[in-house]
Amino acid sequence: MKDEGIDPGLKSGDRLRSEGSRRIGLALGGGGAKGLSHIAFLKVFDDLKIRPSIISGVSIGAVIGAFYAAGLEAREIEEIFEGMGIRRMTGMMDFSVFSTSGIIKGKKVEEFFRDHLPVSLFEDLSIRLLIVATDFWKREEVVFRSGPILPAIRASISVPVILEPLKLEGRILTDGSTVNPLPHDLIRDDCDILAAIDVSGSKTPEDGNPMPSMMENVFSTFQILQAAVVKGKMAHIKPDILAQPRLADIQFMDFYRKDEILEGVSGDVERFRRELEKRLGKGGEEKDEGGR
Repeated sequence: MKDEGIDPGLKSGDRLRSEGSRRIGLALGGGGAKGLSHIAFLKVFDDLKIRPSIISGVSIGAVIGAFYAAGLEAREIEEIFEGMGIRRMTGMMDFSVFSTSGIIKGKKVEEFFRDHLPVSLFEDLSIRLLIVATDFWKREEVVFRSGPILPAIRASISVPVILEPLKLEGRILTDGSTVNPLPHDLIRDDCDILAAIDVSGSKTPEDGNPMPSMMENVFSTFQILQAAVVKGKMAHIKPDILAQPRLADIQFMDFYRKDEILEGVSGDVERFRRELEKRLGKGGEEKDEGGR
Protein backbone atom coordinates (compact mmCIF):
# COMPACT_ATOMS: atom_id res chain seq x y z
CA MET A 1 0.00 0.00 0.00
CA LYS A 2 1.40 3.37 -1.05
CA ASP A 3 0.29 6.94 -0.55
CA GLU A 4 2.91 9.00 -2.35
CA GLY A 5 1.04 9.51 -5.60
CA ILE A 6 0.43 7.61 -8.78
CA ASP A 7 2.99 5.03 -9.79
CA PRO A 8 4.61 5.82 -13.15
CA GLY A 9 4.61 3.46 -16.06
CA LEU A 10 2.12 1.17 -17.76
CA LYS A 11 -0.18 -0.73 -15.40
CA SER A 12 -2.35 -3.79 -15.74
CA GLY A 13 -5.58 -2.67 -17.40
CA ASP A 14 -3.81 0.19 -19.20
CA ARG A 15 -3.38 -0.14 -22.96
CA LEU A 16 -0.87 1.34 -25.34
CA ARG A 17 -2.63 4.09 -27.28
CA SER A 18 -2.13 5.53 -30.74
CA GLU A 19 -1.08 9.14 -31.01
CA GLY A 20 -4.59 10.39 -31.86
CA SER A 21 -6.48 8.68 -29.01
CA ARG A 22 -7.91 10.58 -26.05
CA ARG A 23 -7.41 9.22 -22.55
CA ILE A 24 -10.40 9.84 -20.30
CA GLY A 25 -10.02 10.10 -16.54
CA LEU A 26 -13.05 9.79 -14.28
CA ALA A 27 -13.24 10.87 -10.63
CA LEU A 28 -16.18 9.60 -8.56
CA GLY A 29 -16.85 11.43 -5.32
CA GLY A 30 -18.34 10.39 -2.01
CA GLY A 31 -21.85 11.15 -0.78
CA GLY A 32 -23.58 8.11 0.66
CA ALA A 33 -26.72 7.04 -1.19
CA LYS A 34 -26.38 10.01 -3.53
CA GLY A 35 -23.42 8.16 -5.00
CA LEU A 36 -25.78 5.71 -6.67
CA SER A 37 -26.19 8.48 -9.24
CA HIS A 38 -22.69 7.61 -10.47
CA ILE A 39 -24.37 4.68 -12.20
CA ALA A 40 -26.41 7.03 -14.40
CA PHE A 41 -23.26 8.83 -15.55
CA LEU A 42 -21.50 5.53 -16.27
CA LYS A 43 -24.36 4.63 -18.59
CA VAL A 44 -23.19 7.49 -20.82
CA PHE A 45 -19.86 5.72 -21.32
CA ASP A 46 -21.63 2.46 -22.11
CA ASP A 47 -24.00 4.16 -24.56
CA LEU A 48 -21.12 5.86 -26.36
CA LYS A 49 -19.12 2.62 -26.29
CA ILE A 50 -16.12 4.24 -24.66
CA ARG A 51 -14.29 3.48 -21.43
CA PRO A 52 -12.23 5.66 -19.11
CA SER A 53 -8.51 4.96 -19.05
CA ILE A 54 -8.31 5.58 -15.31
CA ILE A 55 -10.79 6.00 -12.45
CA SER A 56 -10.30 7.50 -9.02
CA GLY A 57 -12.95 6.95 -6.37
CA VAL A 58 -13.66 7.61 -2.73
CA SER A 59 -16.29 6.15 -0.40
CA ILE A 60 -19.37 5.23 -2.50
CA GLY A 61 -17.38 6.43 -5.53
CA ALA A 62 -14.78 3.78 -4.73
CA VAL A 63 -17.50 1.14 -4.62
CA ILE A 64 -19.08 2.09 -7.96
CA GLY A 65 -15.68 2.72 -9.51
CA ALA A 66 -14.40 -0.72 -8.47
CA PHE A 67 -17.40 -2.48 -10.00
CA TYR A 68 -16.98 -0.58 -13.27
CA ALA A 69 -13.21 -1.01 -13.40
CA ALA A 70 -13.74 -4.74 -12.87
CA GLY A 71 -15.59 -4.90 -16.18
CA LEU A 72 -19.24 -4.61 -15.15
CA GLU A 73 -21.49 -2.39 -17.23
CA ALA A 74 -23.54 0.32 -15.54
CA ARG A 75 -26.79 -1.65 -15.87
CA GLU A 76 -25.13 -4.61 -14.14
CA ILE A 77 -24.03 -2.39 -11.27
CA GLU A 78 -27.57 -1.05 -11.02
CA GLU A 79 -28.86 -4.61 -10.71
CA ILE A 80 -26.52 -5.23 -7.77
CA PHE A 81 -28.24 -2.44 -5.86
CA GLU A 82 -31.74 -3.47 -6.97
CA GLY A 83 -34.05 -4.07 -4.04
CA MET A 84 -31.73 -2.34 -1.58
CA GLY A 85 -34.59 -1.75 0.83
CA ILE A 86 -34.60 -1.18 4.56
CA ARG A 87 -34.79 -4.91 5.30
CA ARG A 88 -31.82 -5.78 3.09
CA MET A 89 -29.77 -2.91 4.48
CA THR A 90 -30.58 -3.95 8.03
CA GLY A 91 -29.44 -7.47 7.19
CA MET A 92 -26.02 -6.09 6.23
CA MET A 93 -25.59 -4.33 9.56
CA ASP A 94 -23.61 -6.42 12.02
CA PHE A 95 -23.93 -4.11 14.99
CA SER A 96 -20.92 -3.91 17.26
CA VAL A 97 -21.70 -4.33 20.95
CA PHE A 98 -18.27 -3.76 22.40
CA SER A 99 -16.56 -1.43 19.94
CA THR A 100 -16.22 2.23 20.82
CA SER A 101 -15.10 3.14 17.27
CA GLY A 102 -18.22 2.47 15.21
CA ILE A 103 -21.78 1.21 15.30
CA ILE A 104 -21.26 -1.42 12.59
CA LYS A 105 -18.39 -3.92 12.41
CA GLY A 106 -18.51 -4.14 8.62
CA LYS A 107 -17.97 -7.88 8.07
CA LYS A 108 -21.32 -8.30 6.28
CA VAL A 109 -20.58 -5.26 4.15
CA GLU A 110 -17.30 -6.90 3.14
CA GLU A 111 -19.21 -10.08 2.25
CA PHE A 112 -21.51 -8.07 0.00
CA PHE A 113 -18.59 -6.70 -2.00
CA ARG A 114 -16.80 -10.03 -2.06
CA ASP A 115 -19.91 -11.69 -3.51
CA HIS A 116 -20.32 -9.14 -6.30
CA LEU A 117 -16.80 -8.10 -7.34
CA PRO A 118 -15.64 -10.36 -10.20
CA VAL A 119 -11.94 -9.83 -9.40
CA SER A 120 -10.03 -9.50 -6.15
CA LEU A 121 -6.83 -7.66 -7.15
CA PHE A 122 -6.20 -4.20 -8.60
CA GLU A 123 -3.87 -5.84 -11.10
CA ASP A 124 -6.76 -7.82 -12.58
CA LEU A 125 -9.01 -4.83 -13.25
CA SER A 126 -9.78 -3.86 -16.83
CA ILE A 127 -9.43 -0.15 -15.99
CA ARG A 128 -6.72 1.36 -13.82
CA LEU A 129 -8.22 2.33 -10.45
CA LEU A 130 -7.20 4.47 -7.48
CA ILE A 131 -9.11 4.30 -4.18
CA VAL A 132 -8.73 6.91 -1.46
CA ALA A 133 -8.84 6.37 2.29
CA THR A 134 -7.71 8.42 5.28
CA ASP A 135 -4.98 7.58 7.79
CA PHE A 136 -6.80 8.62 10.95
CA TRP A 137 -3.82 9.31 13.20
CA LYS A 138 -1.56 10.84 10.57
CA ARG A 139 -4.50 12.81 9.16
CA GLU A 140 -3.36 12.18 5.62
CA GLU A 141 -4.53 10.68 2.37
CA VAL A 142 -3.83 7.04 1.57
CA VAL A 143 -4.13 5.95 -2.07
CA PHE A 144 -4.62 2.28 -2.94
CA ARG A 145 -3.60 1.23 -6.43
CA SER A 146 -2.33 -2.37 -6.13
CA GLY A 147 -2.97 -5.55 -4.21
CA PRO A 148 -6.34 -6.69 -2.80
CA ILE A 149 -9.29 -4.44 -3.68
CA LEU A 150 -11.60 -5.35 -0.81
CA PRO A 151 -9.54 -3.78 2.02
CA ALA A 152 -9.24 -0.59 -0.04
CA ILE A 153 -13.01 -0.34 -0.45
CA ARG A 154 -13.62 -1.24 3.19
CA ALA A 155 -11.24 1.51 4.33
CA SER A 156 -12.61 4.11 1.94
CA ILE A 157 -16.24 3.65 3.09
CA SER A 158 -15.50 3.66 6.83
CA VAL A 159 -17.78 6.58 7.64
CA PRO A 160 -16.94 7.99 11.09
CA VAL A 161 -19.24 6.78 13.89
CA ILE A 162 -21.14 4.43 11.55
CA LEU A 163 -18.55 1.90 10.34
CA GLU A 164 -15.58 0.76 12.38
CA PRO A 165 -12.23 1.99 11.01
CA LEU A 166 -10.08 -0.59 9.28
CA LYS A 167 -6.78 -1.56 10.86
CA LEU A 168 -4.33 -2.40 8.09
CA GLU A 169 -0.55 -2.65 8.14
CA GLY A 170 -0.37 -0.77 11.42
CA ARG A 171 -2.61 2.05 10.24
CA ILE A 172 -6.12 3.01 11.27
CA LEU A 173 -7.99 3.86 8.07
CA THR A 174 -11.28 5.71 7.71
CA ASP A 175 -13.47 7.25 5.00
CA GLY A 176 -11.32 8.91 2.35
CA SER A 177 -13.87 11.69 1.91
CA THR A 178 -12.48 13.47 4.94
CA VAL A 179 -9.28 14.29 3.04
CA ASN A 180 -10.27 14.07 -0.63
CA PRO A 181 -14.03 13.89 -1.30
CA LEU A 182 -13.55 14.28 -5.07
CA PRO A 183 -10.13 12.84 -6.01
CA HIS A 184 -9.84 14.35 -9.49
CA ASP A 185 -6.46 15.83 -8.64
CA LEU A 186 -4.89 12.37 -8.40
CA ILE A 187 -5.43 11.58 -12.08
CA ARG A 188 -5.09 15.00 -13.71
CA ASP A 189 -1.72 14.12 -15.26
CA ASP A 190 -2.86 10.67 -16.42
CA CYS A 191 -5.56 11.70 -18.86
CA ASP A 192 -6.37 14.10 -21.68
CA ILE A 193 -9.99 14.63 -20.65
CA LEU A 194 -10.75 14.71 -16.94
CA ALA A 195 -14.36 14.26 -15.83
CA ALA A 196 -15.46 14.52 -12.20
CA ILE A 197 -18.81 13.67 -10.58
CA ASP A 198 -19.48 15.49 -7.31
CA VAL A 199 -22.50 13.94 -5.59
CA SER A 200 -22.43 15.85 -2.32
CA GLY A 201 -25.85 17.34 -3.22
CA SER A 202 -27.76 19.88 -1.15
CA LYS A 203 -30.09 20.01 1.85
CA THR A 204 -33.16 21.99 2.91
CA PRO A 205 -35.06 21.92 6.22
CA GLU A 206 -37.59 19.11 6.44
CA ASP A 207 -41.25 20.15 6.79
CA GLY A 208 -40.19 23.66 7.63
CA ASN A 209 -38.25 22.47 10.69
CA PRO A 210 -34.73 23.94 10.57
CA MET A 211 -33.45 21.66 13.35
CA PRO A 212 -31.75 18.52 11.92
CA SER A 213 -32.03 15.10 13.51
CA MET A 214 -29.01 13.80 15.42
CA MET A 215 -27.84 11.50 12.61
CA GLU A 216 -28.53 14.07 9.90
CA ASN A 217 -26.52 16.56 11.93
CA VAL A 218 -23.55 14.16 11.81
CA PHE A 219 -23.87 13.28 8.11
CA SER A 220 -24.59 16.79 6.86
CA THR A 221 -21.78 18.33 8.88
CA PHE A 222 -19.47 15.74 7.32
CA GLN A 223 -20.67 16.76 3.85
CA ILE A 224 -20.32 20.48 4.61
CA LEU A 225 -16.66 19.86 5.36
CA GLN A 226 -16.32 17.83 2.16
CA ALA A 227 -17.80 20.65 0.10
CA ALA A 228 -15.24 23.05 1.55
CA VAL A 229 -12.39 20.69 0.62
CA VAL A 230 -13.69 20.28 -2.94
CA LYS A 231 -14.04 24.03 -3.34
CA GLY A 232 -10.46 24.53 -2.19
CA LYS A 233 -9.11 21.93 -4.63
CA MET A 234 -11.09 23.40 -7.51
CA ALA A 235 -9.24 26.68 -7.06
CA HIS A 236 -6.02 24.92 -8.05
CA ILE A 237 -6.92 21.89 -10.16
CA LYS A 238 -10.08 21.83 -12.26
CA PRO A 239 -11.58 18.96 -14.26
CA ASP A 240 -12.50 19.48 -17.90
CA ILE A 241 -16.02 18.24 -17.21
CA LEU A 242 -17.67 18.69 -13.82
CA ALA A 243 -21.09 17.32 -12.90
CA GLN A 244 -22.64 18.42 -9.60
CA PRO A 245 -26.20 17.11 -9.47
CA ARG A 246 -28.27 18.88 -6.85
CA LEU A 247 -29.89 15.73 -5.42
CA ALA A 248 -31.79 17.78 -2.87
CA ASP A 249 -32.87 16.11 0.36
CA ILE A 250 -31.52 12.62 -0.28
CA GLN A 251 -30.43 11.28 3.10
CA PHE A 252 -27.02 9.68 3.50
CA MET A 253 -28.45 6.17 3.97
CA ASP A 254 -31.34 6.40 1.46
CA PHE A 255 -30.06 3.57 -0.74
CA TYR A 256 -33.62 2.25 -1.04
CA ARG A 257 -34.42 5.38 -3.12
CA LYS A 258 -32.20 4.21 -5.98
CA ASP A 259 -34.75 4.75 -8.74
CA GLU A 260 -35.56 8.24 -7.48
CA ILE A 261 -31.86 9.10 -7.28
CA LEU A 262 -31.15 7.91 -10.82
CA GLU A 263 -34.17 9.70 -12.24
CA GLY A 264 -33.27 12.86 -10.35
CA VAL A 265 -30.00 13.33 -12.23
CA SER A 266 -31.33 12.81 -15.77
CA GLY A 267 -30.81 16.45 -16.75
CA ASP A 268 -27.28 16.46 -15.35
CA VAL A 269 -26.51 13.24 -17.21
CA GLU A 270 -27.64 14.69 -20.54
CA ARG A 271 -25.47 17.77 -20.02
CA PHE A 272 -22.57 15.46 -19.14
CA ARG A 273 -23.18 13.45 -22.31
CA ARG A 274 -23.17 16.53 -24.53
CA GLU A 275 -20.00 17.88 -22.96
CA LEU A 276 -18.22 14.54 -23.25
CA GLU A 277 -19.21 14.18 -26.90
CA LYS A 278 -18.02 17.72 -27.54
CA ARG A 279 -14.66 17.03 -25.93
CA LEU A 280 -14.21 13.81 -27.86
CA GLY A 281 -15.38 15.26 -31.16
CA LYS A 282 -17.43 13.59 -33.89
CA GLY A 283 -20.36 12.98 -31.59
CA GLY A 284 -18.37 10.79 -29.22
CA GLU A 285 -17.35 8.35 -31.94
CA GLU A 286 -13.66 8.50 -31.09
CA LYS A 287 -13.09 5.48 -28.92
CA ASP A 288 -10.62 5.12 -26.09
CA GLU A 289 -8.50 2.10 -27.01
CA GLY A 290 -8.55 0.97 -23.40
CA GLY A 291 -12.25 0.20 -23.85
CA ARG A 292 -14.05 -2.95 -24.80
